[in-house]
Amino acid sequence: MAGWSCLVTGGGGFLGQRIIRLLVEEKDLQEIRVLDKVFRPEVREEFSKLQSKIKLTLLEGDILDEQCLKGACQGTSVVIHTASIIDIKNAVPRETIMNVNVKGTQLLLEACVQASVPIFIHTSTIEVAGPNSYREIIQDGHEEEHHESAWSSPYPYSKKLAEKAVVEANGWALKNGGTLYTCALRPMYIYGEGSPFLSAYVLGALKNNGILTSHCRSSRVNPVYVGNVAWAHILALRALRDPQKLPNIQGQFYYISDDTPHQSYDDLNYTLSKEWGFCLDSRMSLPISLQYWLAFLLEIVSFLLSPIYKYNPCLNRHLVTLSNSVFIFSYKKAQRDLGYEPLYTWEEAKQKTKEWIGSLVKQHKETLKAKIH
Repeated sequence: MAGWSCLVTGGGGFLGQRIIRLLVEEKDLQEIRVLDKVFRPEVREEFSKLQSKIKLTLLEGDILDEQCLKGACQGTSVVIHTASIIDIKNAVPRETIMNVNVKGTQLLLEACVQASVPIFIHTSTIEVAGPNSYREIIQDGHEEEHHESAWSSPYPYSKKLAEKAVVEANGWALKNGGTLYTCALRPMYIYGEGSPFLSAYVLGALKNNGILTSHCRSSRVNPVYVGNVAWAHILALRALRDPQKLPNIQGQFYYISDDTPHQSYDDLNYTLSKEWGFCLDSRMSLPISLQYWLAFLLEIVSFLLSPIYKYNPCLNRHLVTLSNSVFIFSYKKAQRDLGYEPLYTWEEAKQKTKEWIGSLVKQHKETLKAKIH
């Protein structure tokens, strides 16, 4: 398949940008198309630097615009679908999340059929597997155990349906008589430079005298560095283009983690930021069971007020469960089928993320100086 091209949806986002940085090095790749709703000026600037290596086409458009998808897919060999709305606080209307995450994925699959795109790689999430209860303990989870989220919260529910659509689309007949081959990747919680969650967390702490909020002490998870998640997408792409590897990979999903130490979300945030003077909140927190039932009461209040007022509680049961579970998964299947090994060590990932957090601290101080003067 010499002279191939690739479309990356959500390519202006945290993960999408990292995938594109690796994609430019791929053999015989002639064009990368990047589809996103909007490209920030700094993203356009970064992509302009890659133009010397490869033809990079930026497409601003909506994942729900069928004509836009049709044009983006035309003449494309591979689609990497990272575009989605990530929302664990139920701040975005349910209908919006379901439309973008589920309908958008379905429309993109249909566009691939019409444009005869043979390979489709979907960025899923660990949340399609759970956790369903903070009492549940998963220490070495793997694909054969068939963990499945039971939450009706829009984000995990929409991603579960989207992944299901992708896996079931494997084997579809393409317009040119070819076949569509798909797979899905389920990364753990992704950290690294540019993480919107980590950025919001750090900026919140800077406004709170350097104190990091501490709500996840009971969790034990295996976070994954963004560079390693991007690398897994490249390996999935290579494997689906390899006739020998294809039969084992088509229609499959894979957990993607790396060698980041198993720890709580609080410990990860502290490890990555302590060099810049941050400290964890030492105050006692409510027992998890009490947090859970408080979240339940807040959800009831939100429901009762919904006819007259949009109340979005700061706490919900899904968030409490997600933040306080032991939920750890192995990447052995990806290692076996995709040849996946982390591209970055924990030490490298930690150092790169620390340096980025340092830049956030510096920007914050400069902003404060500018306000004073």
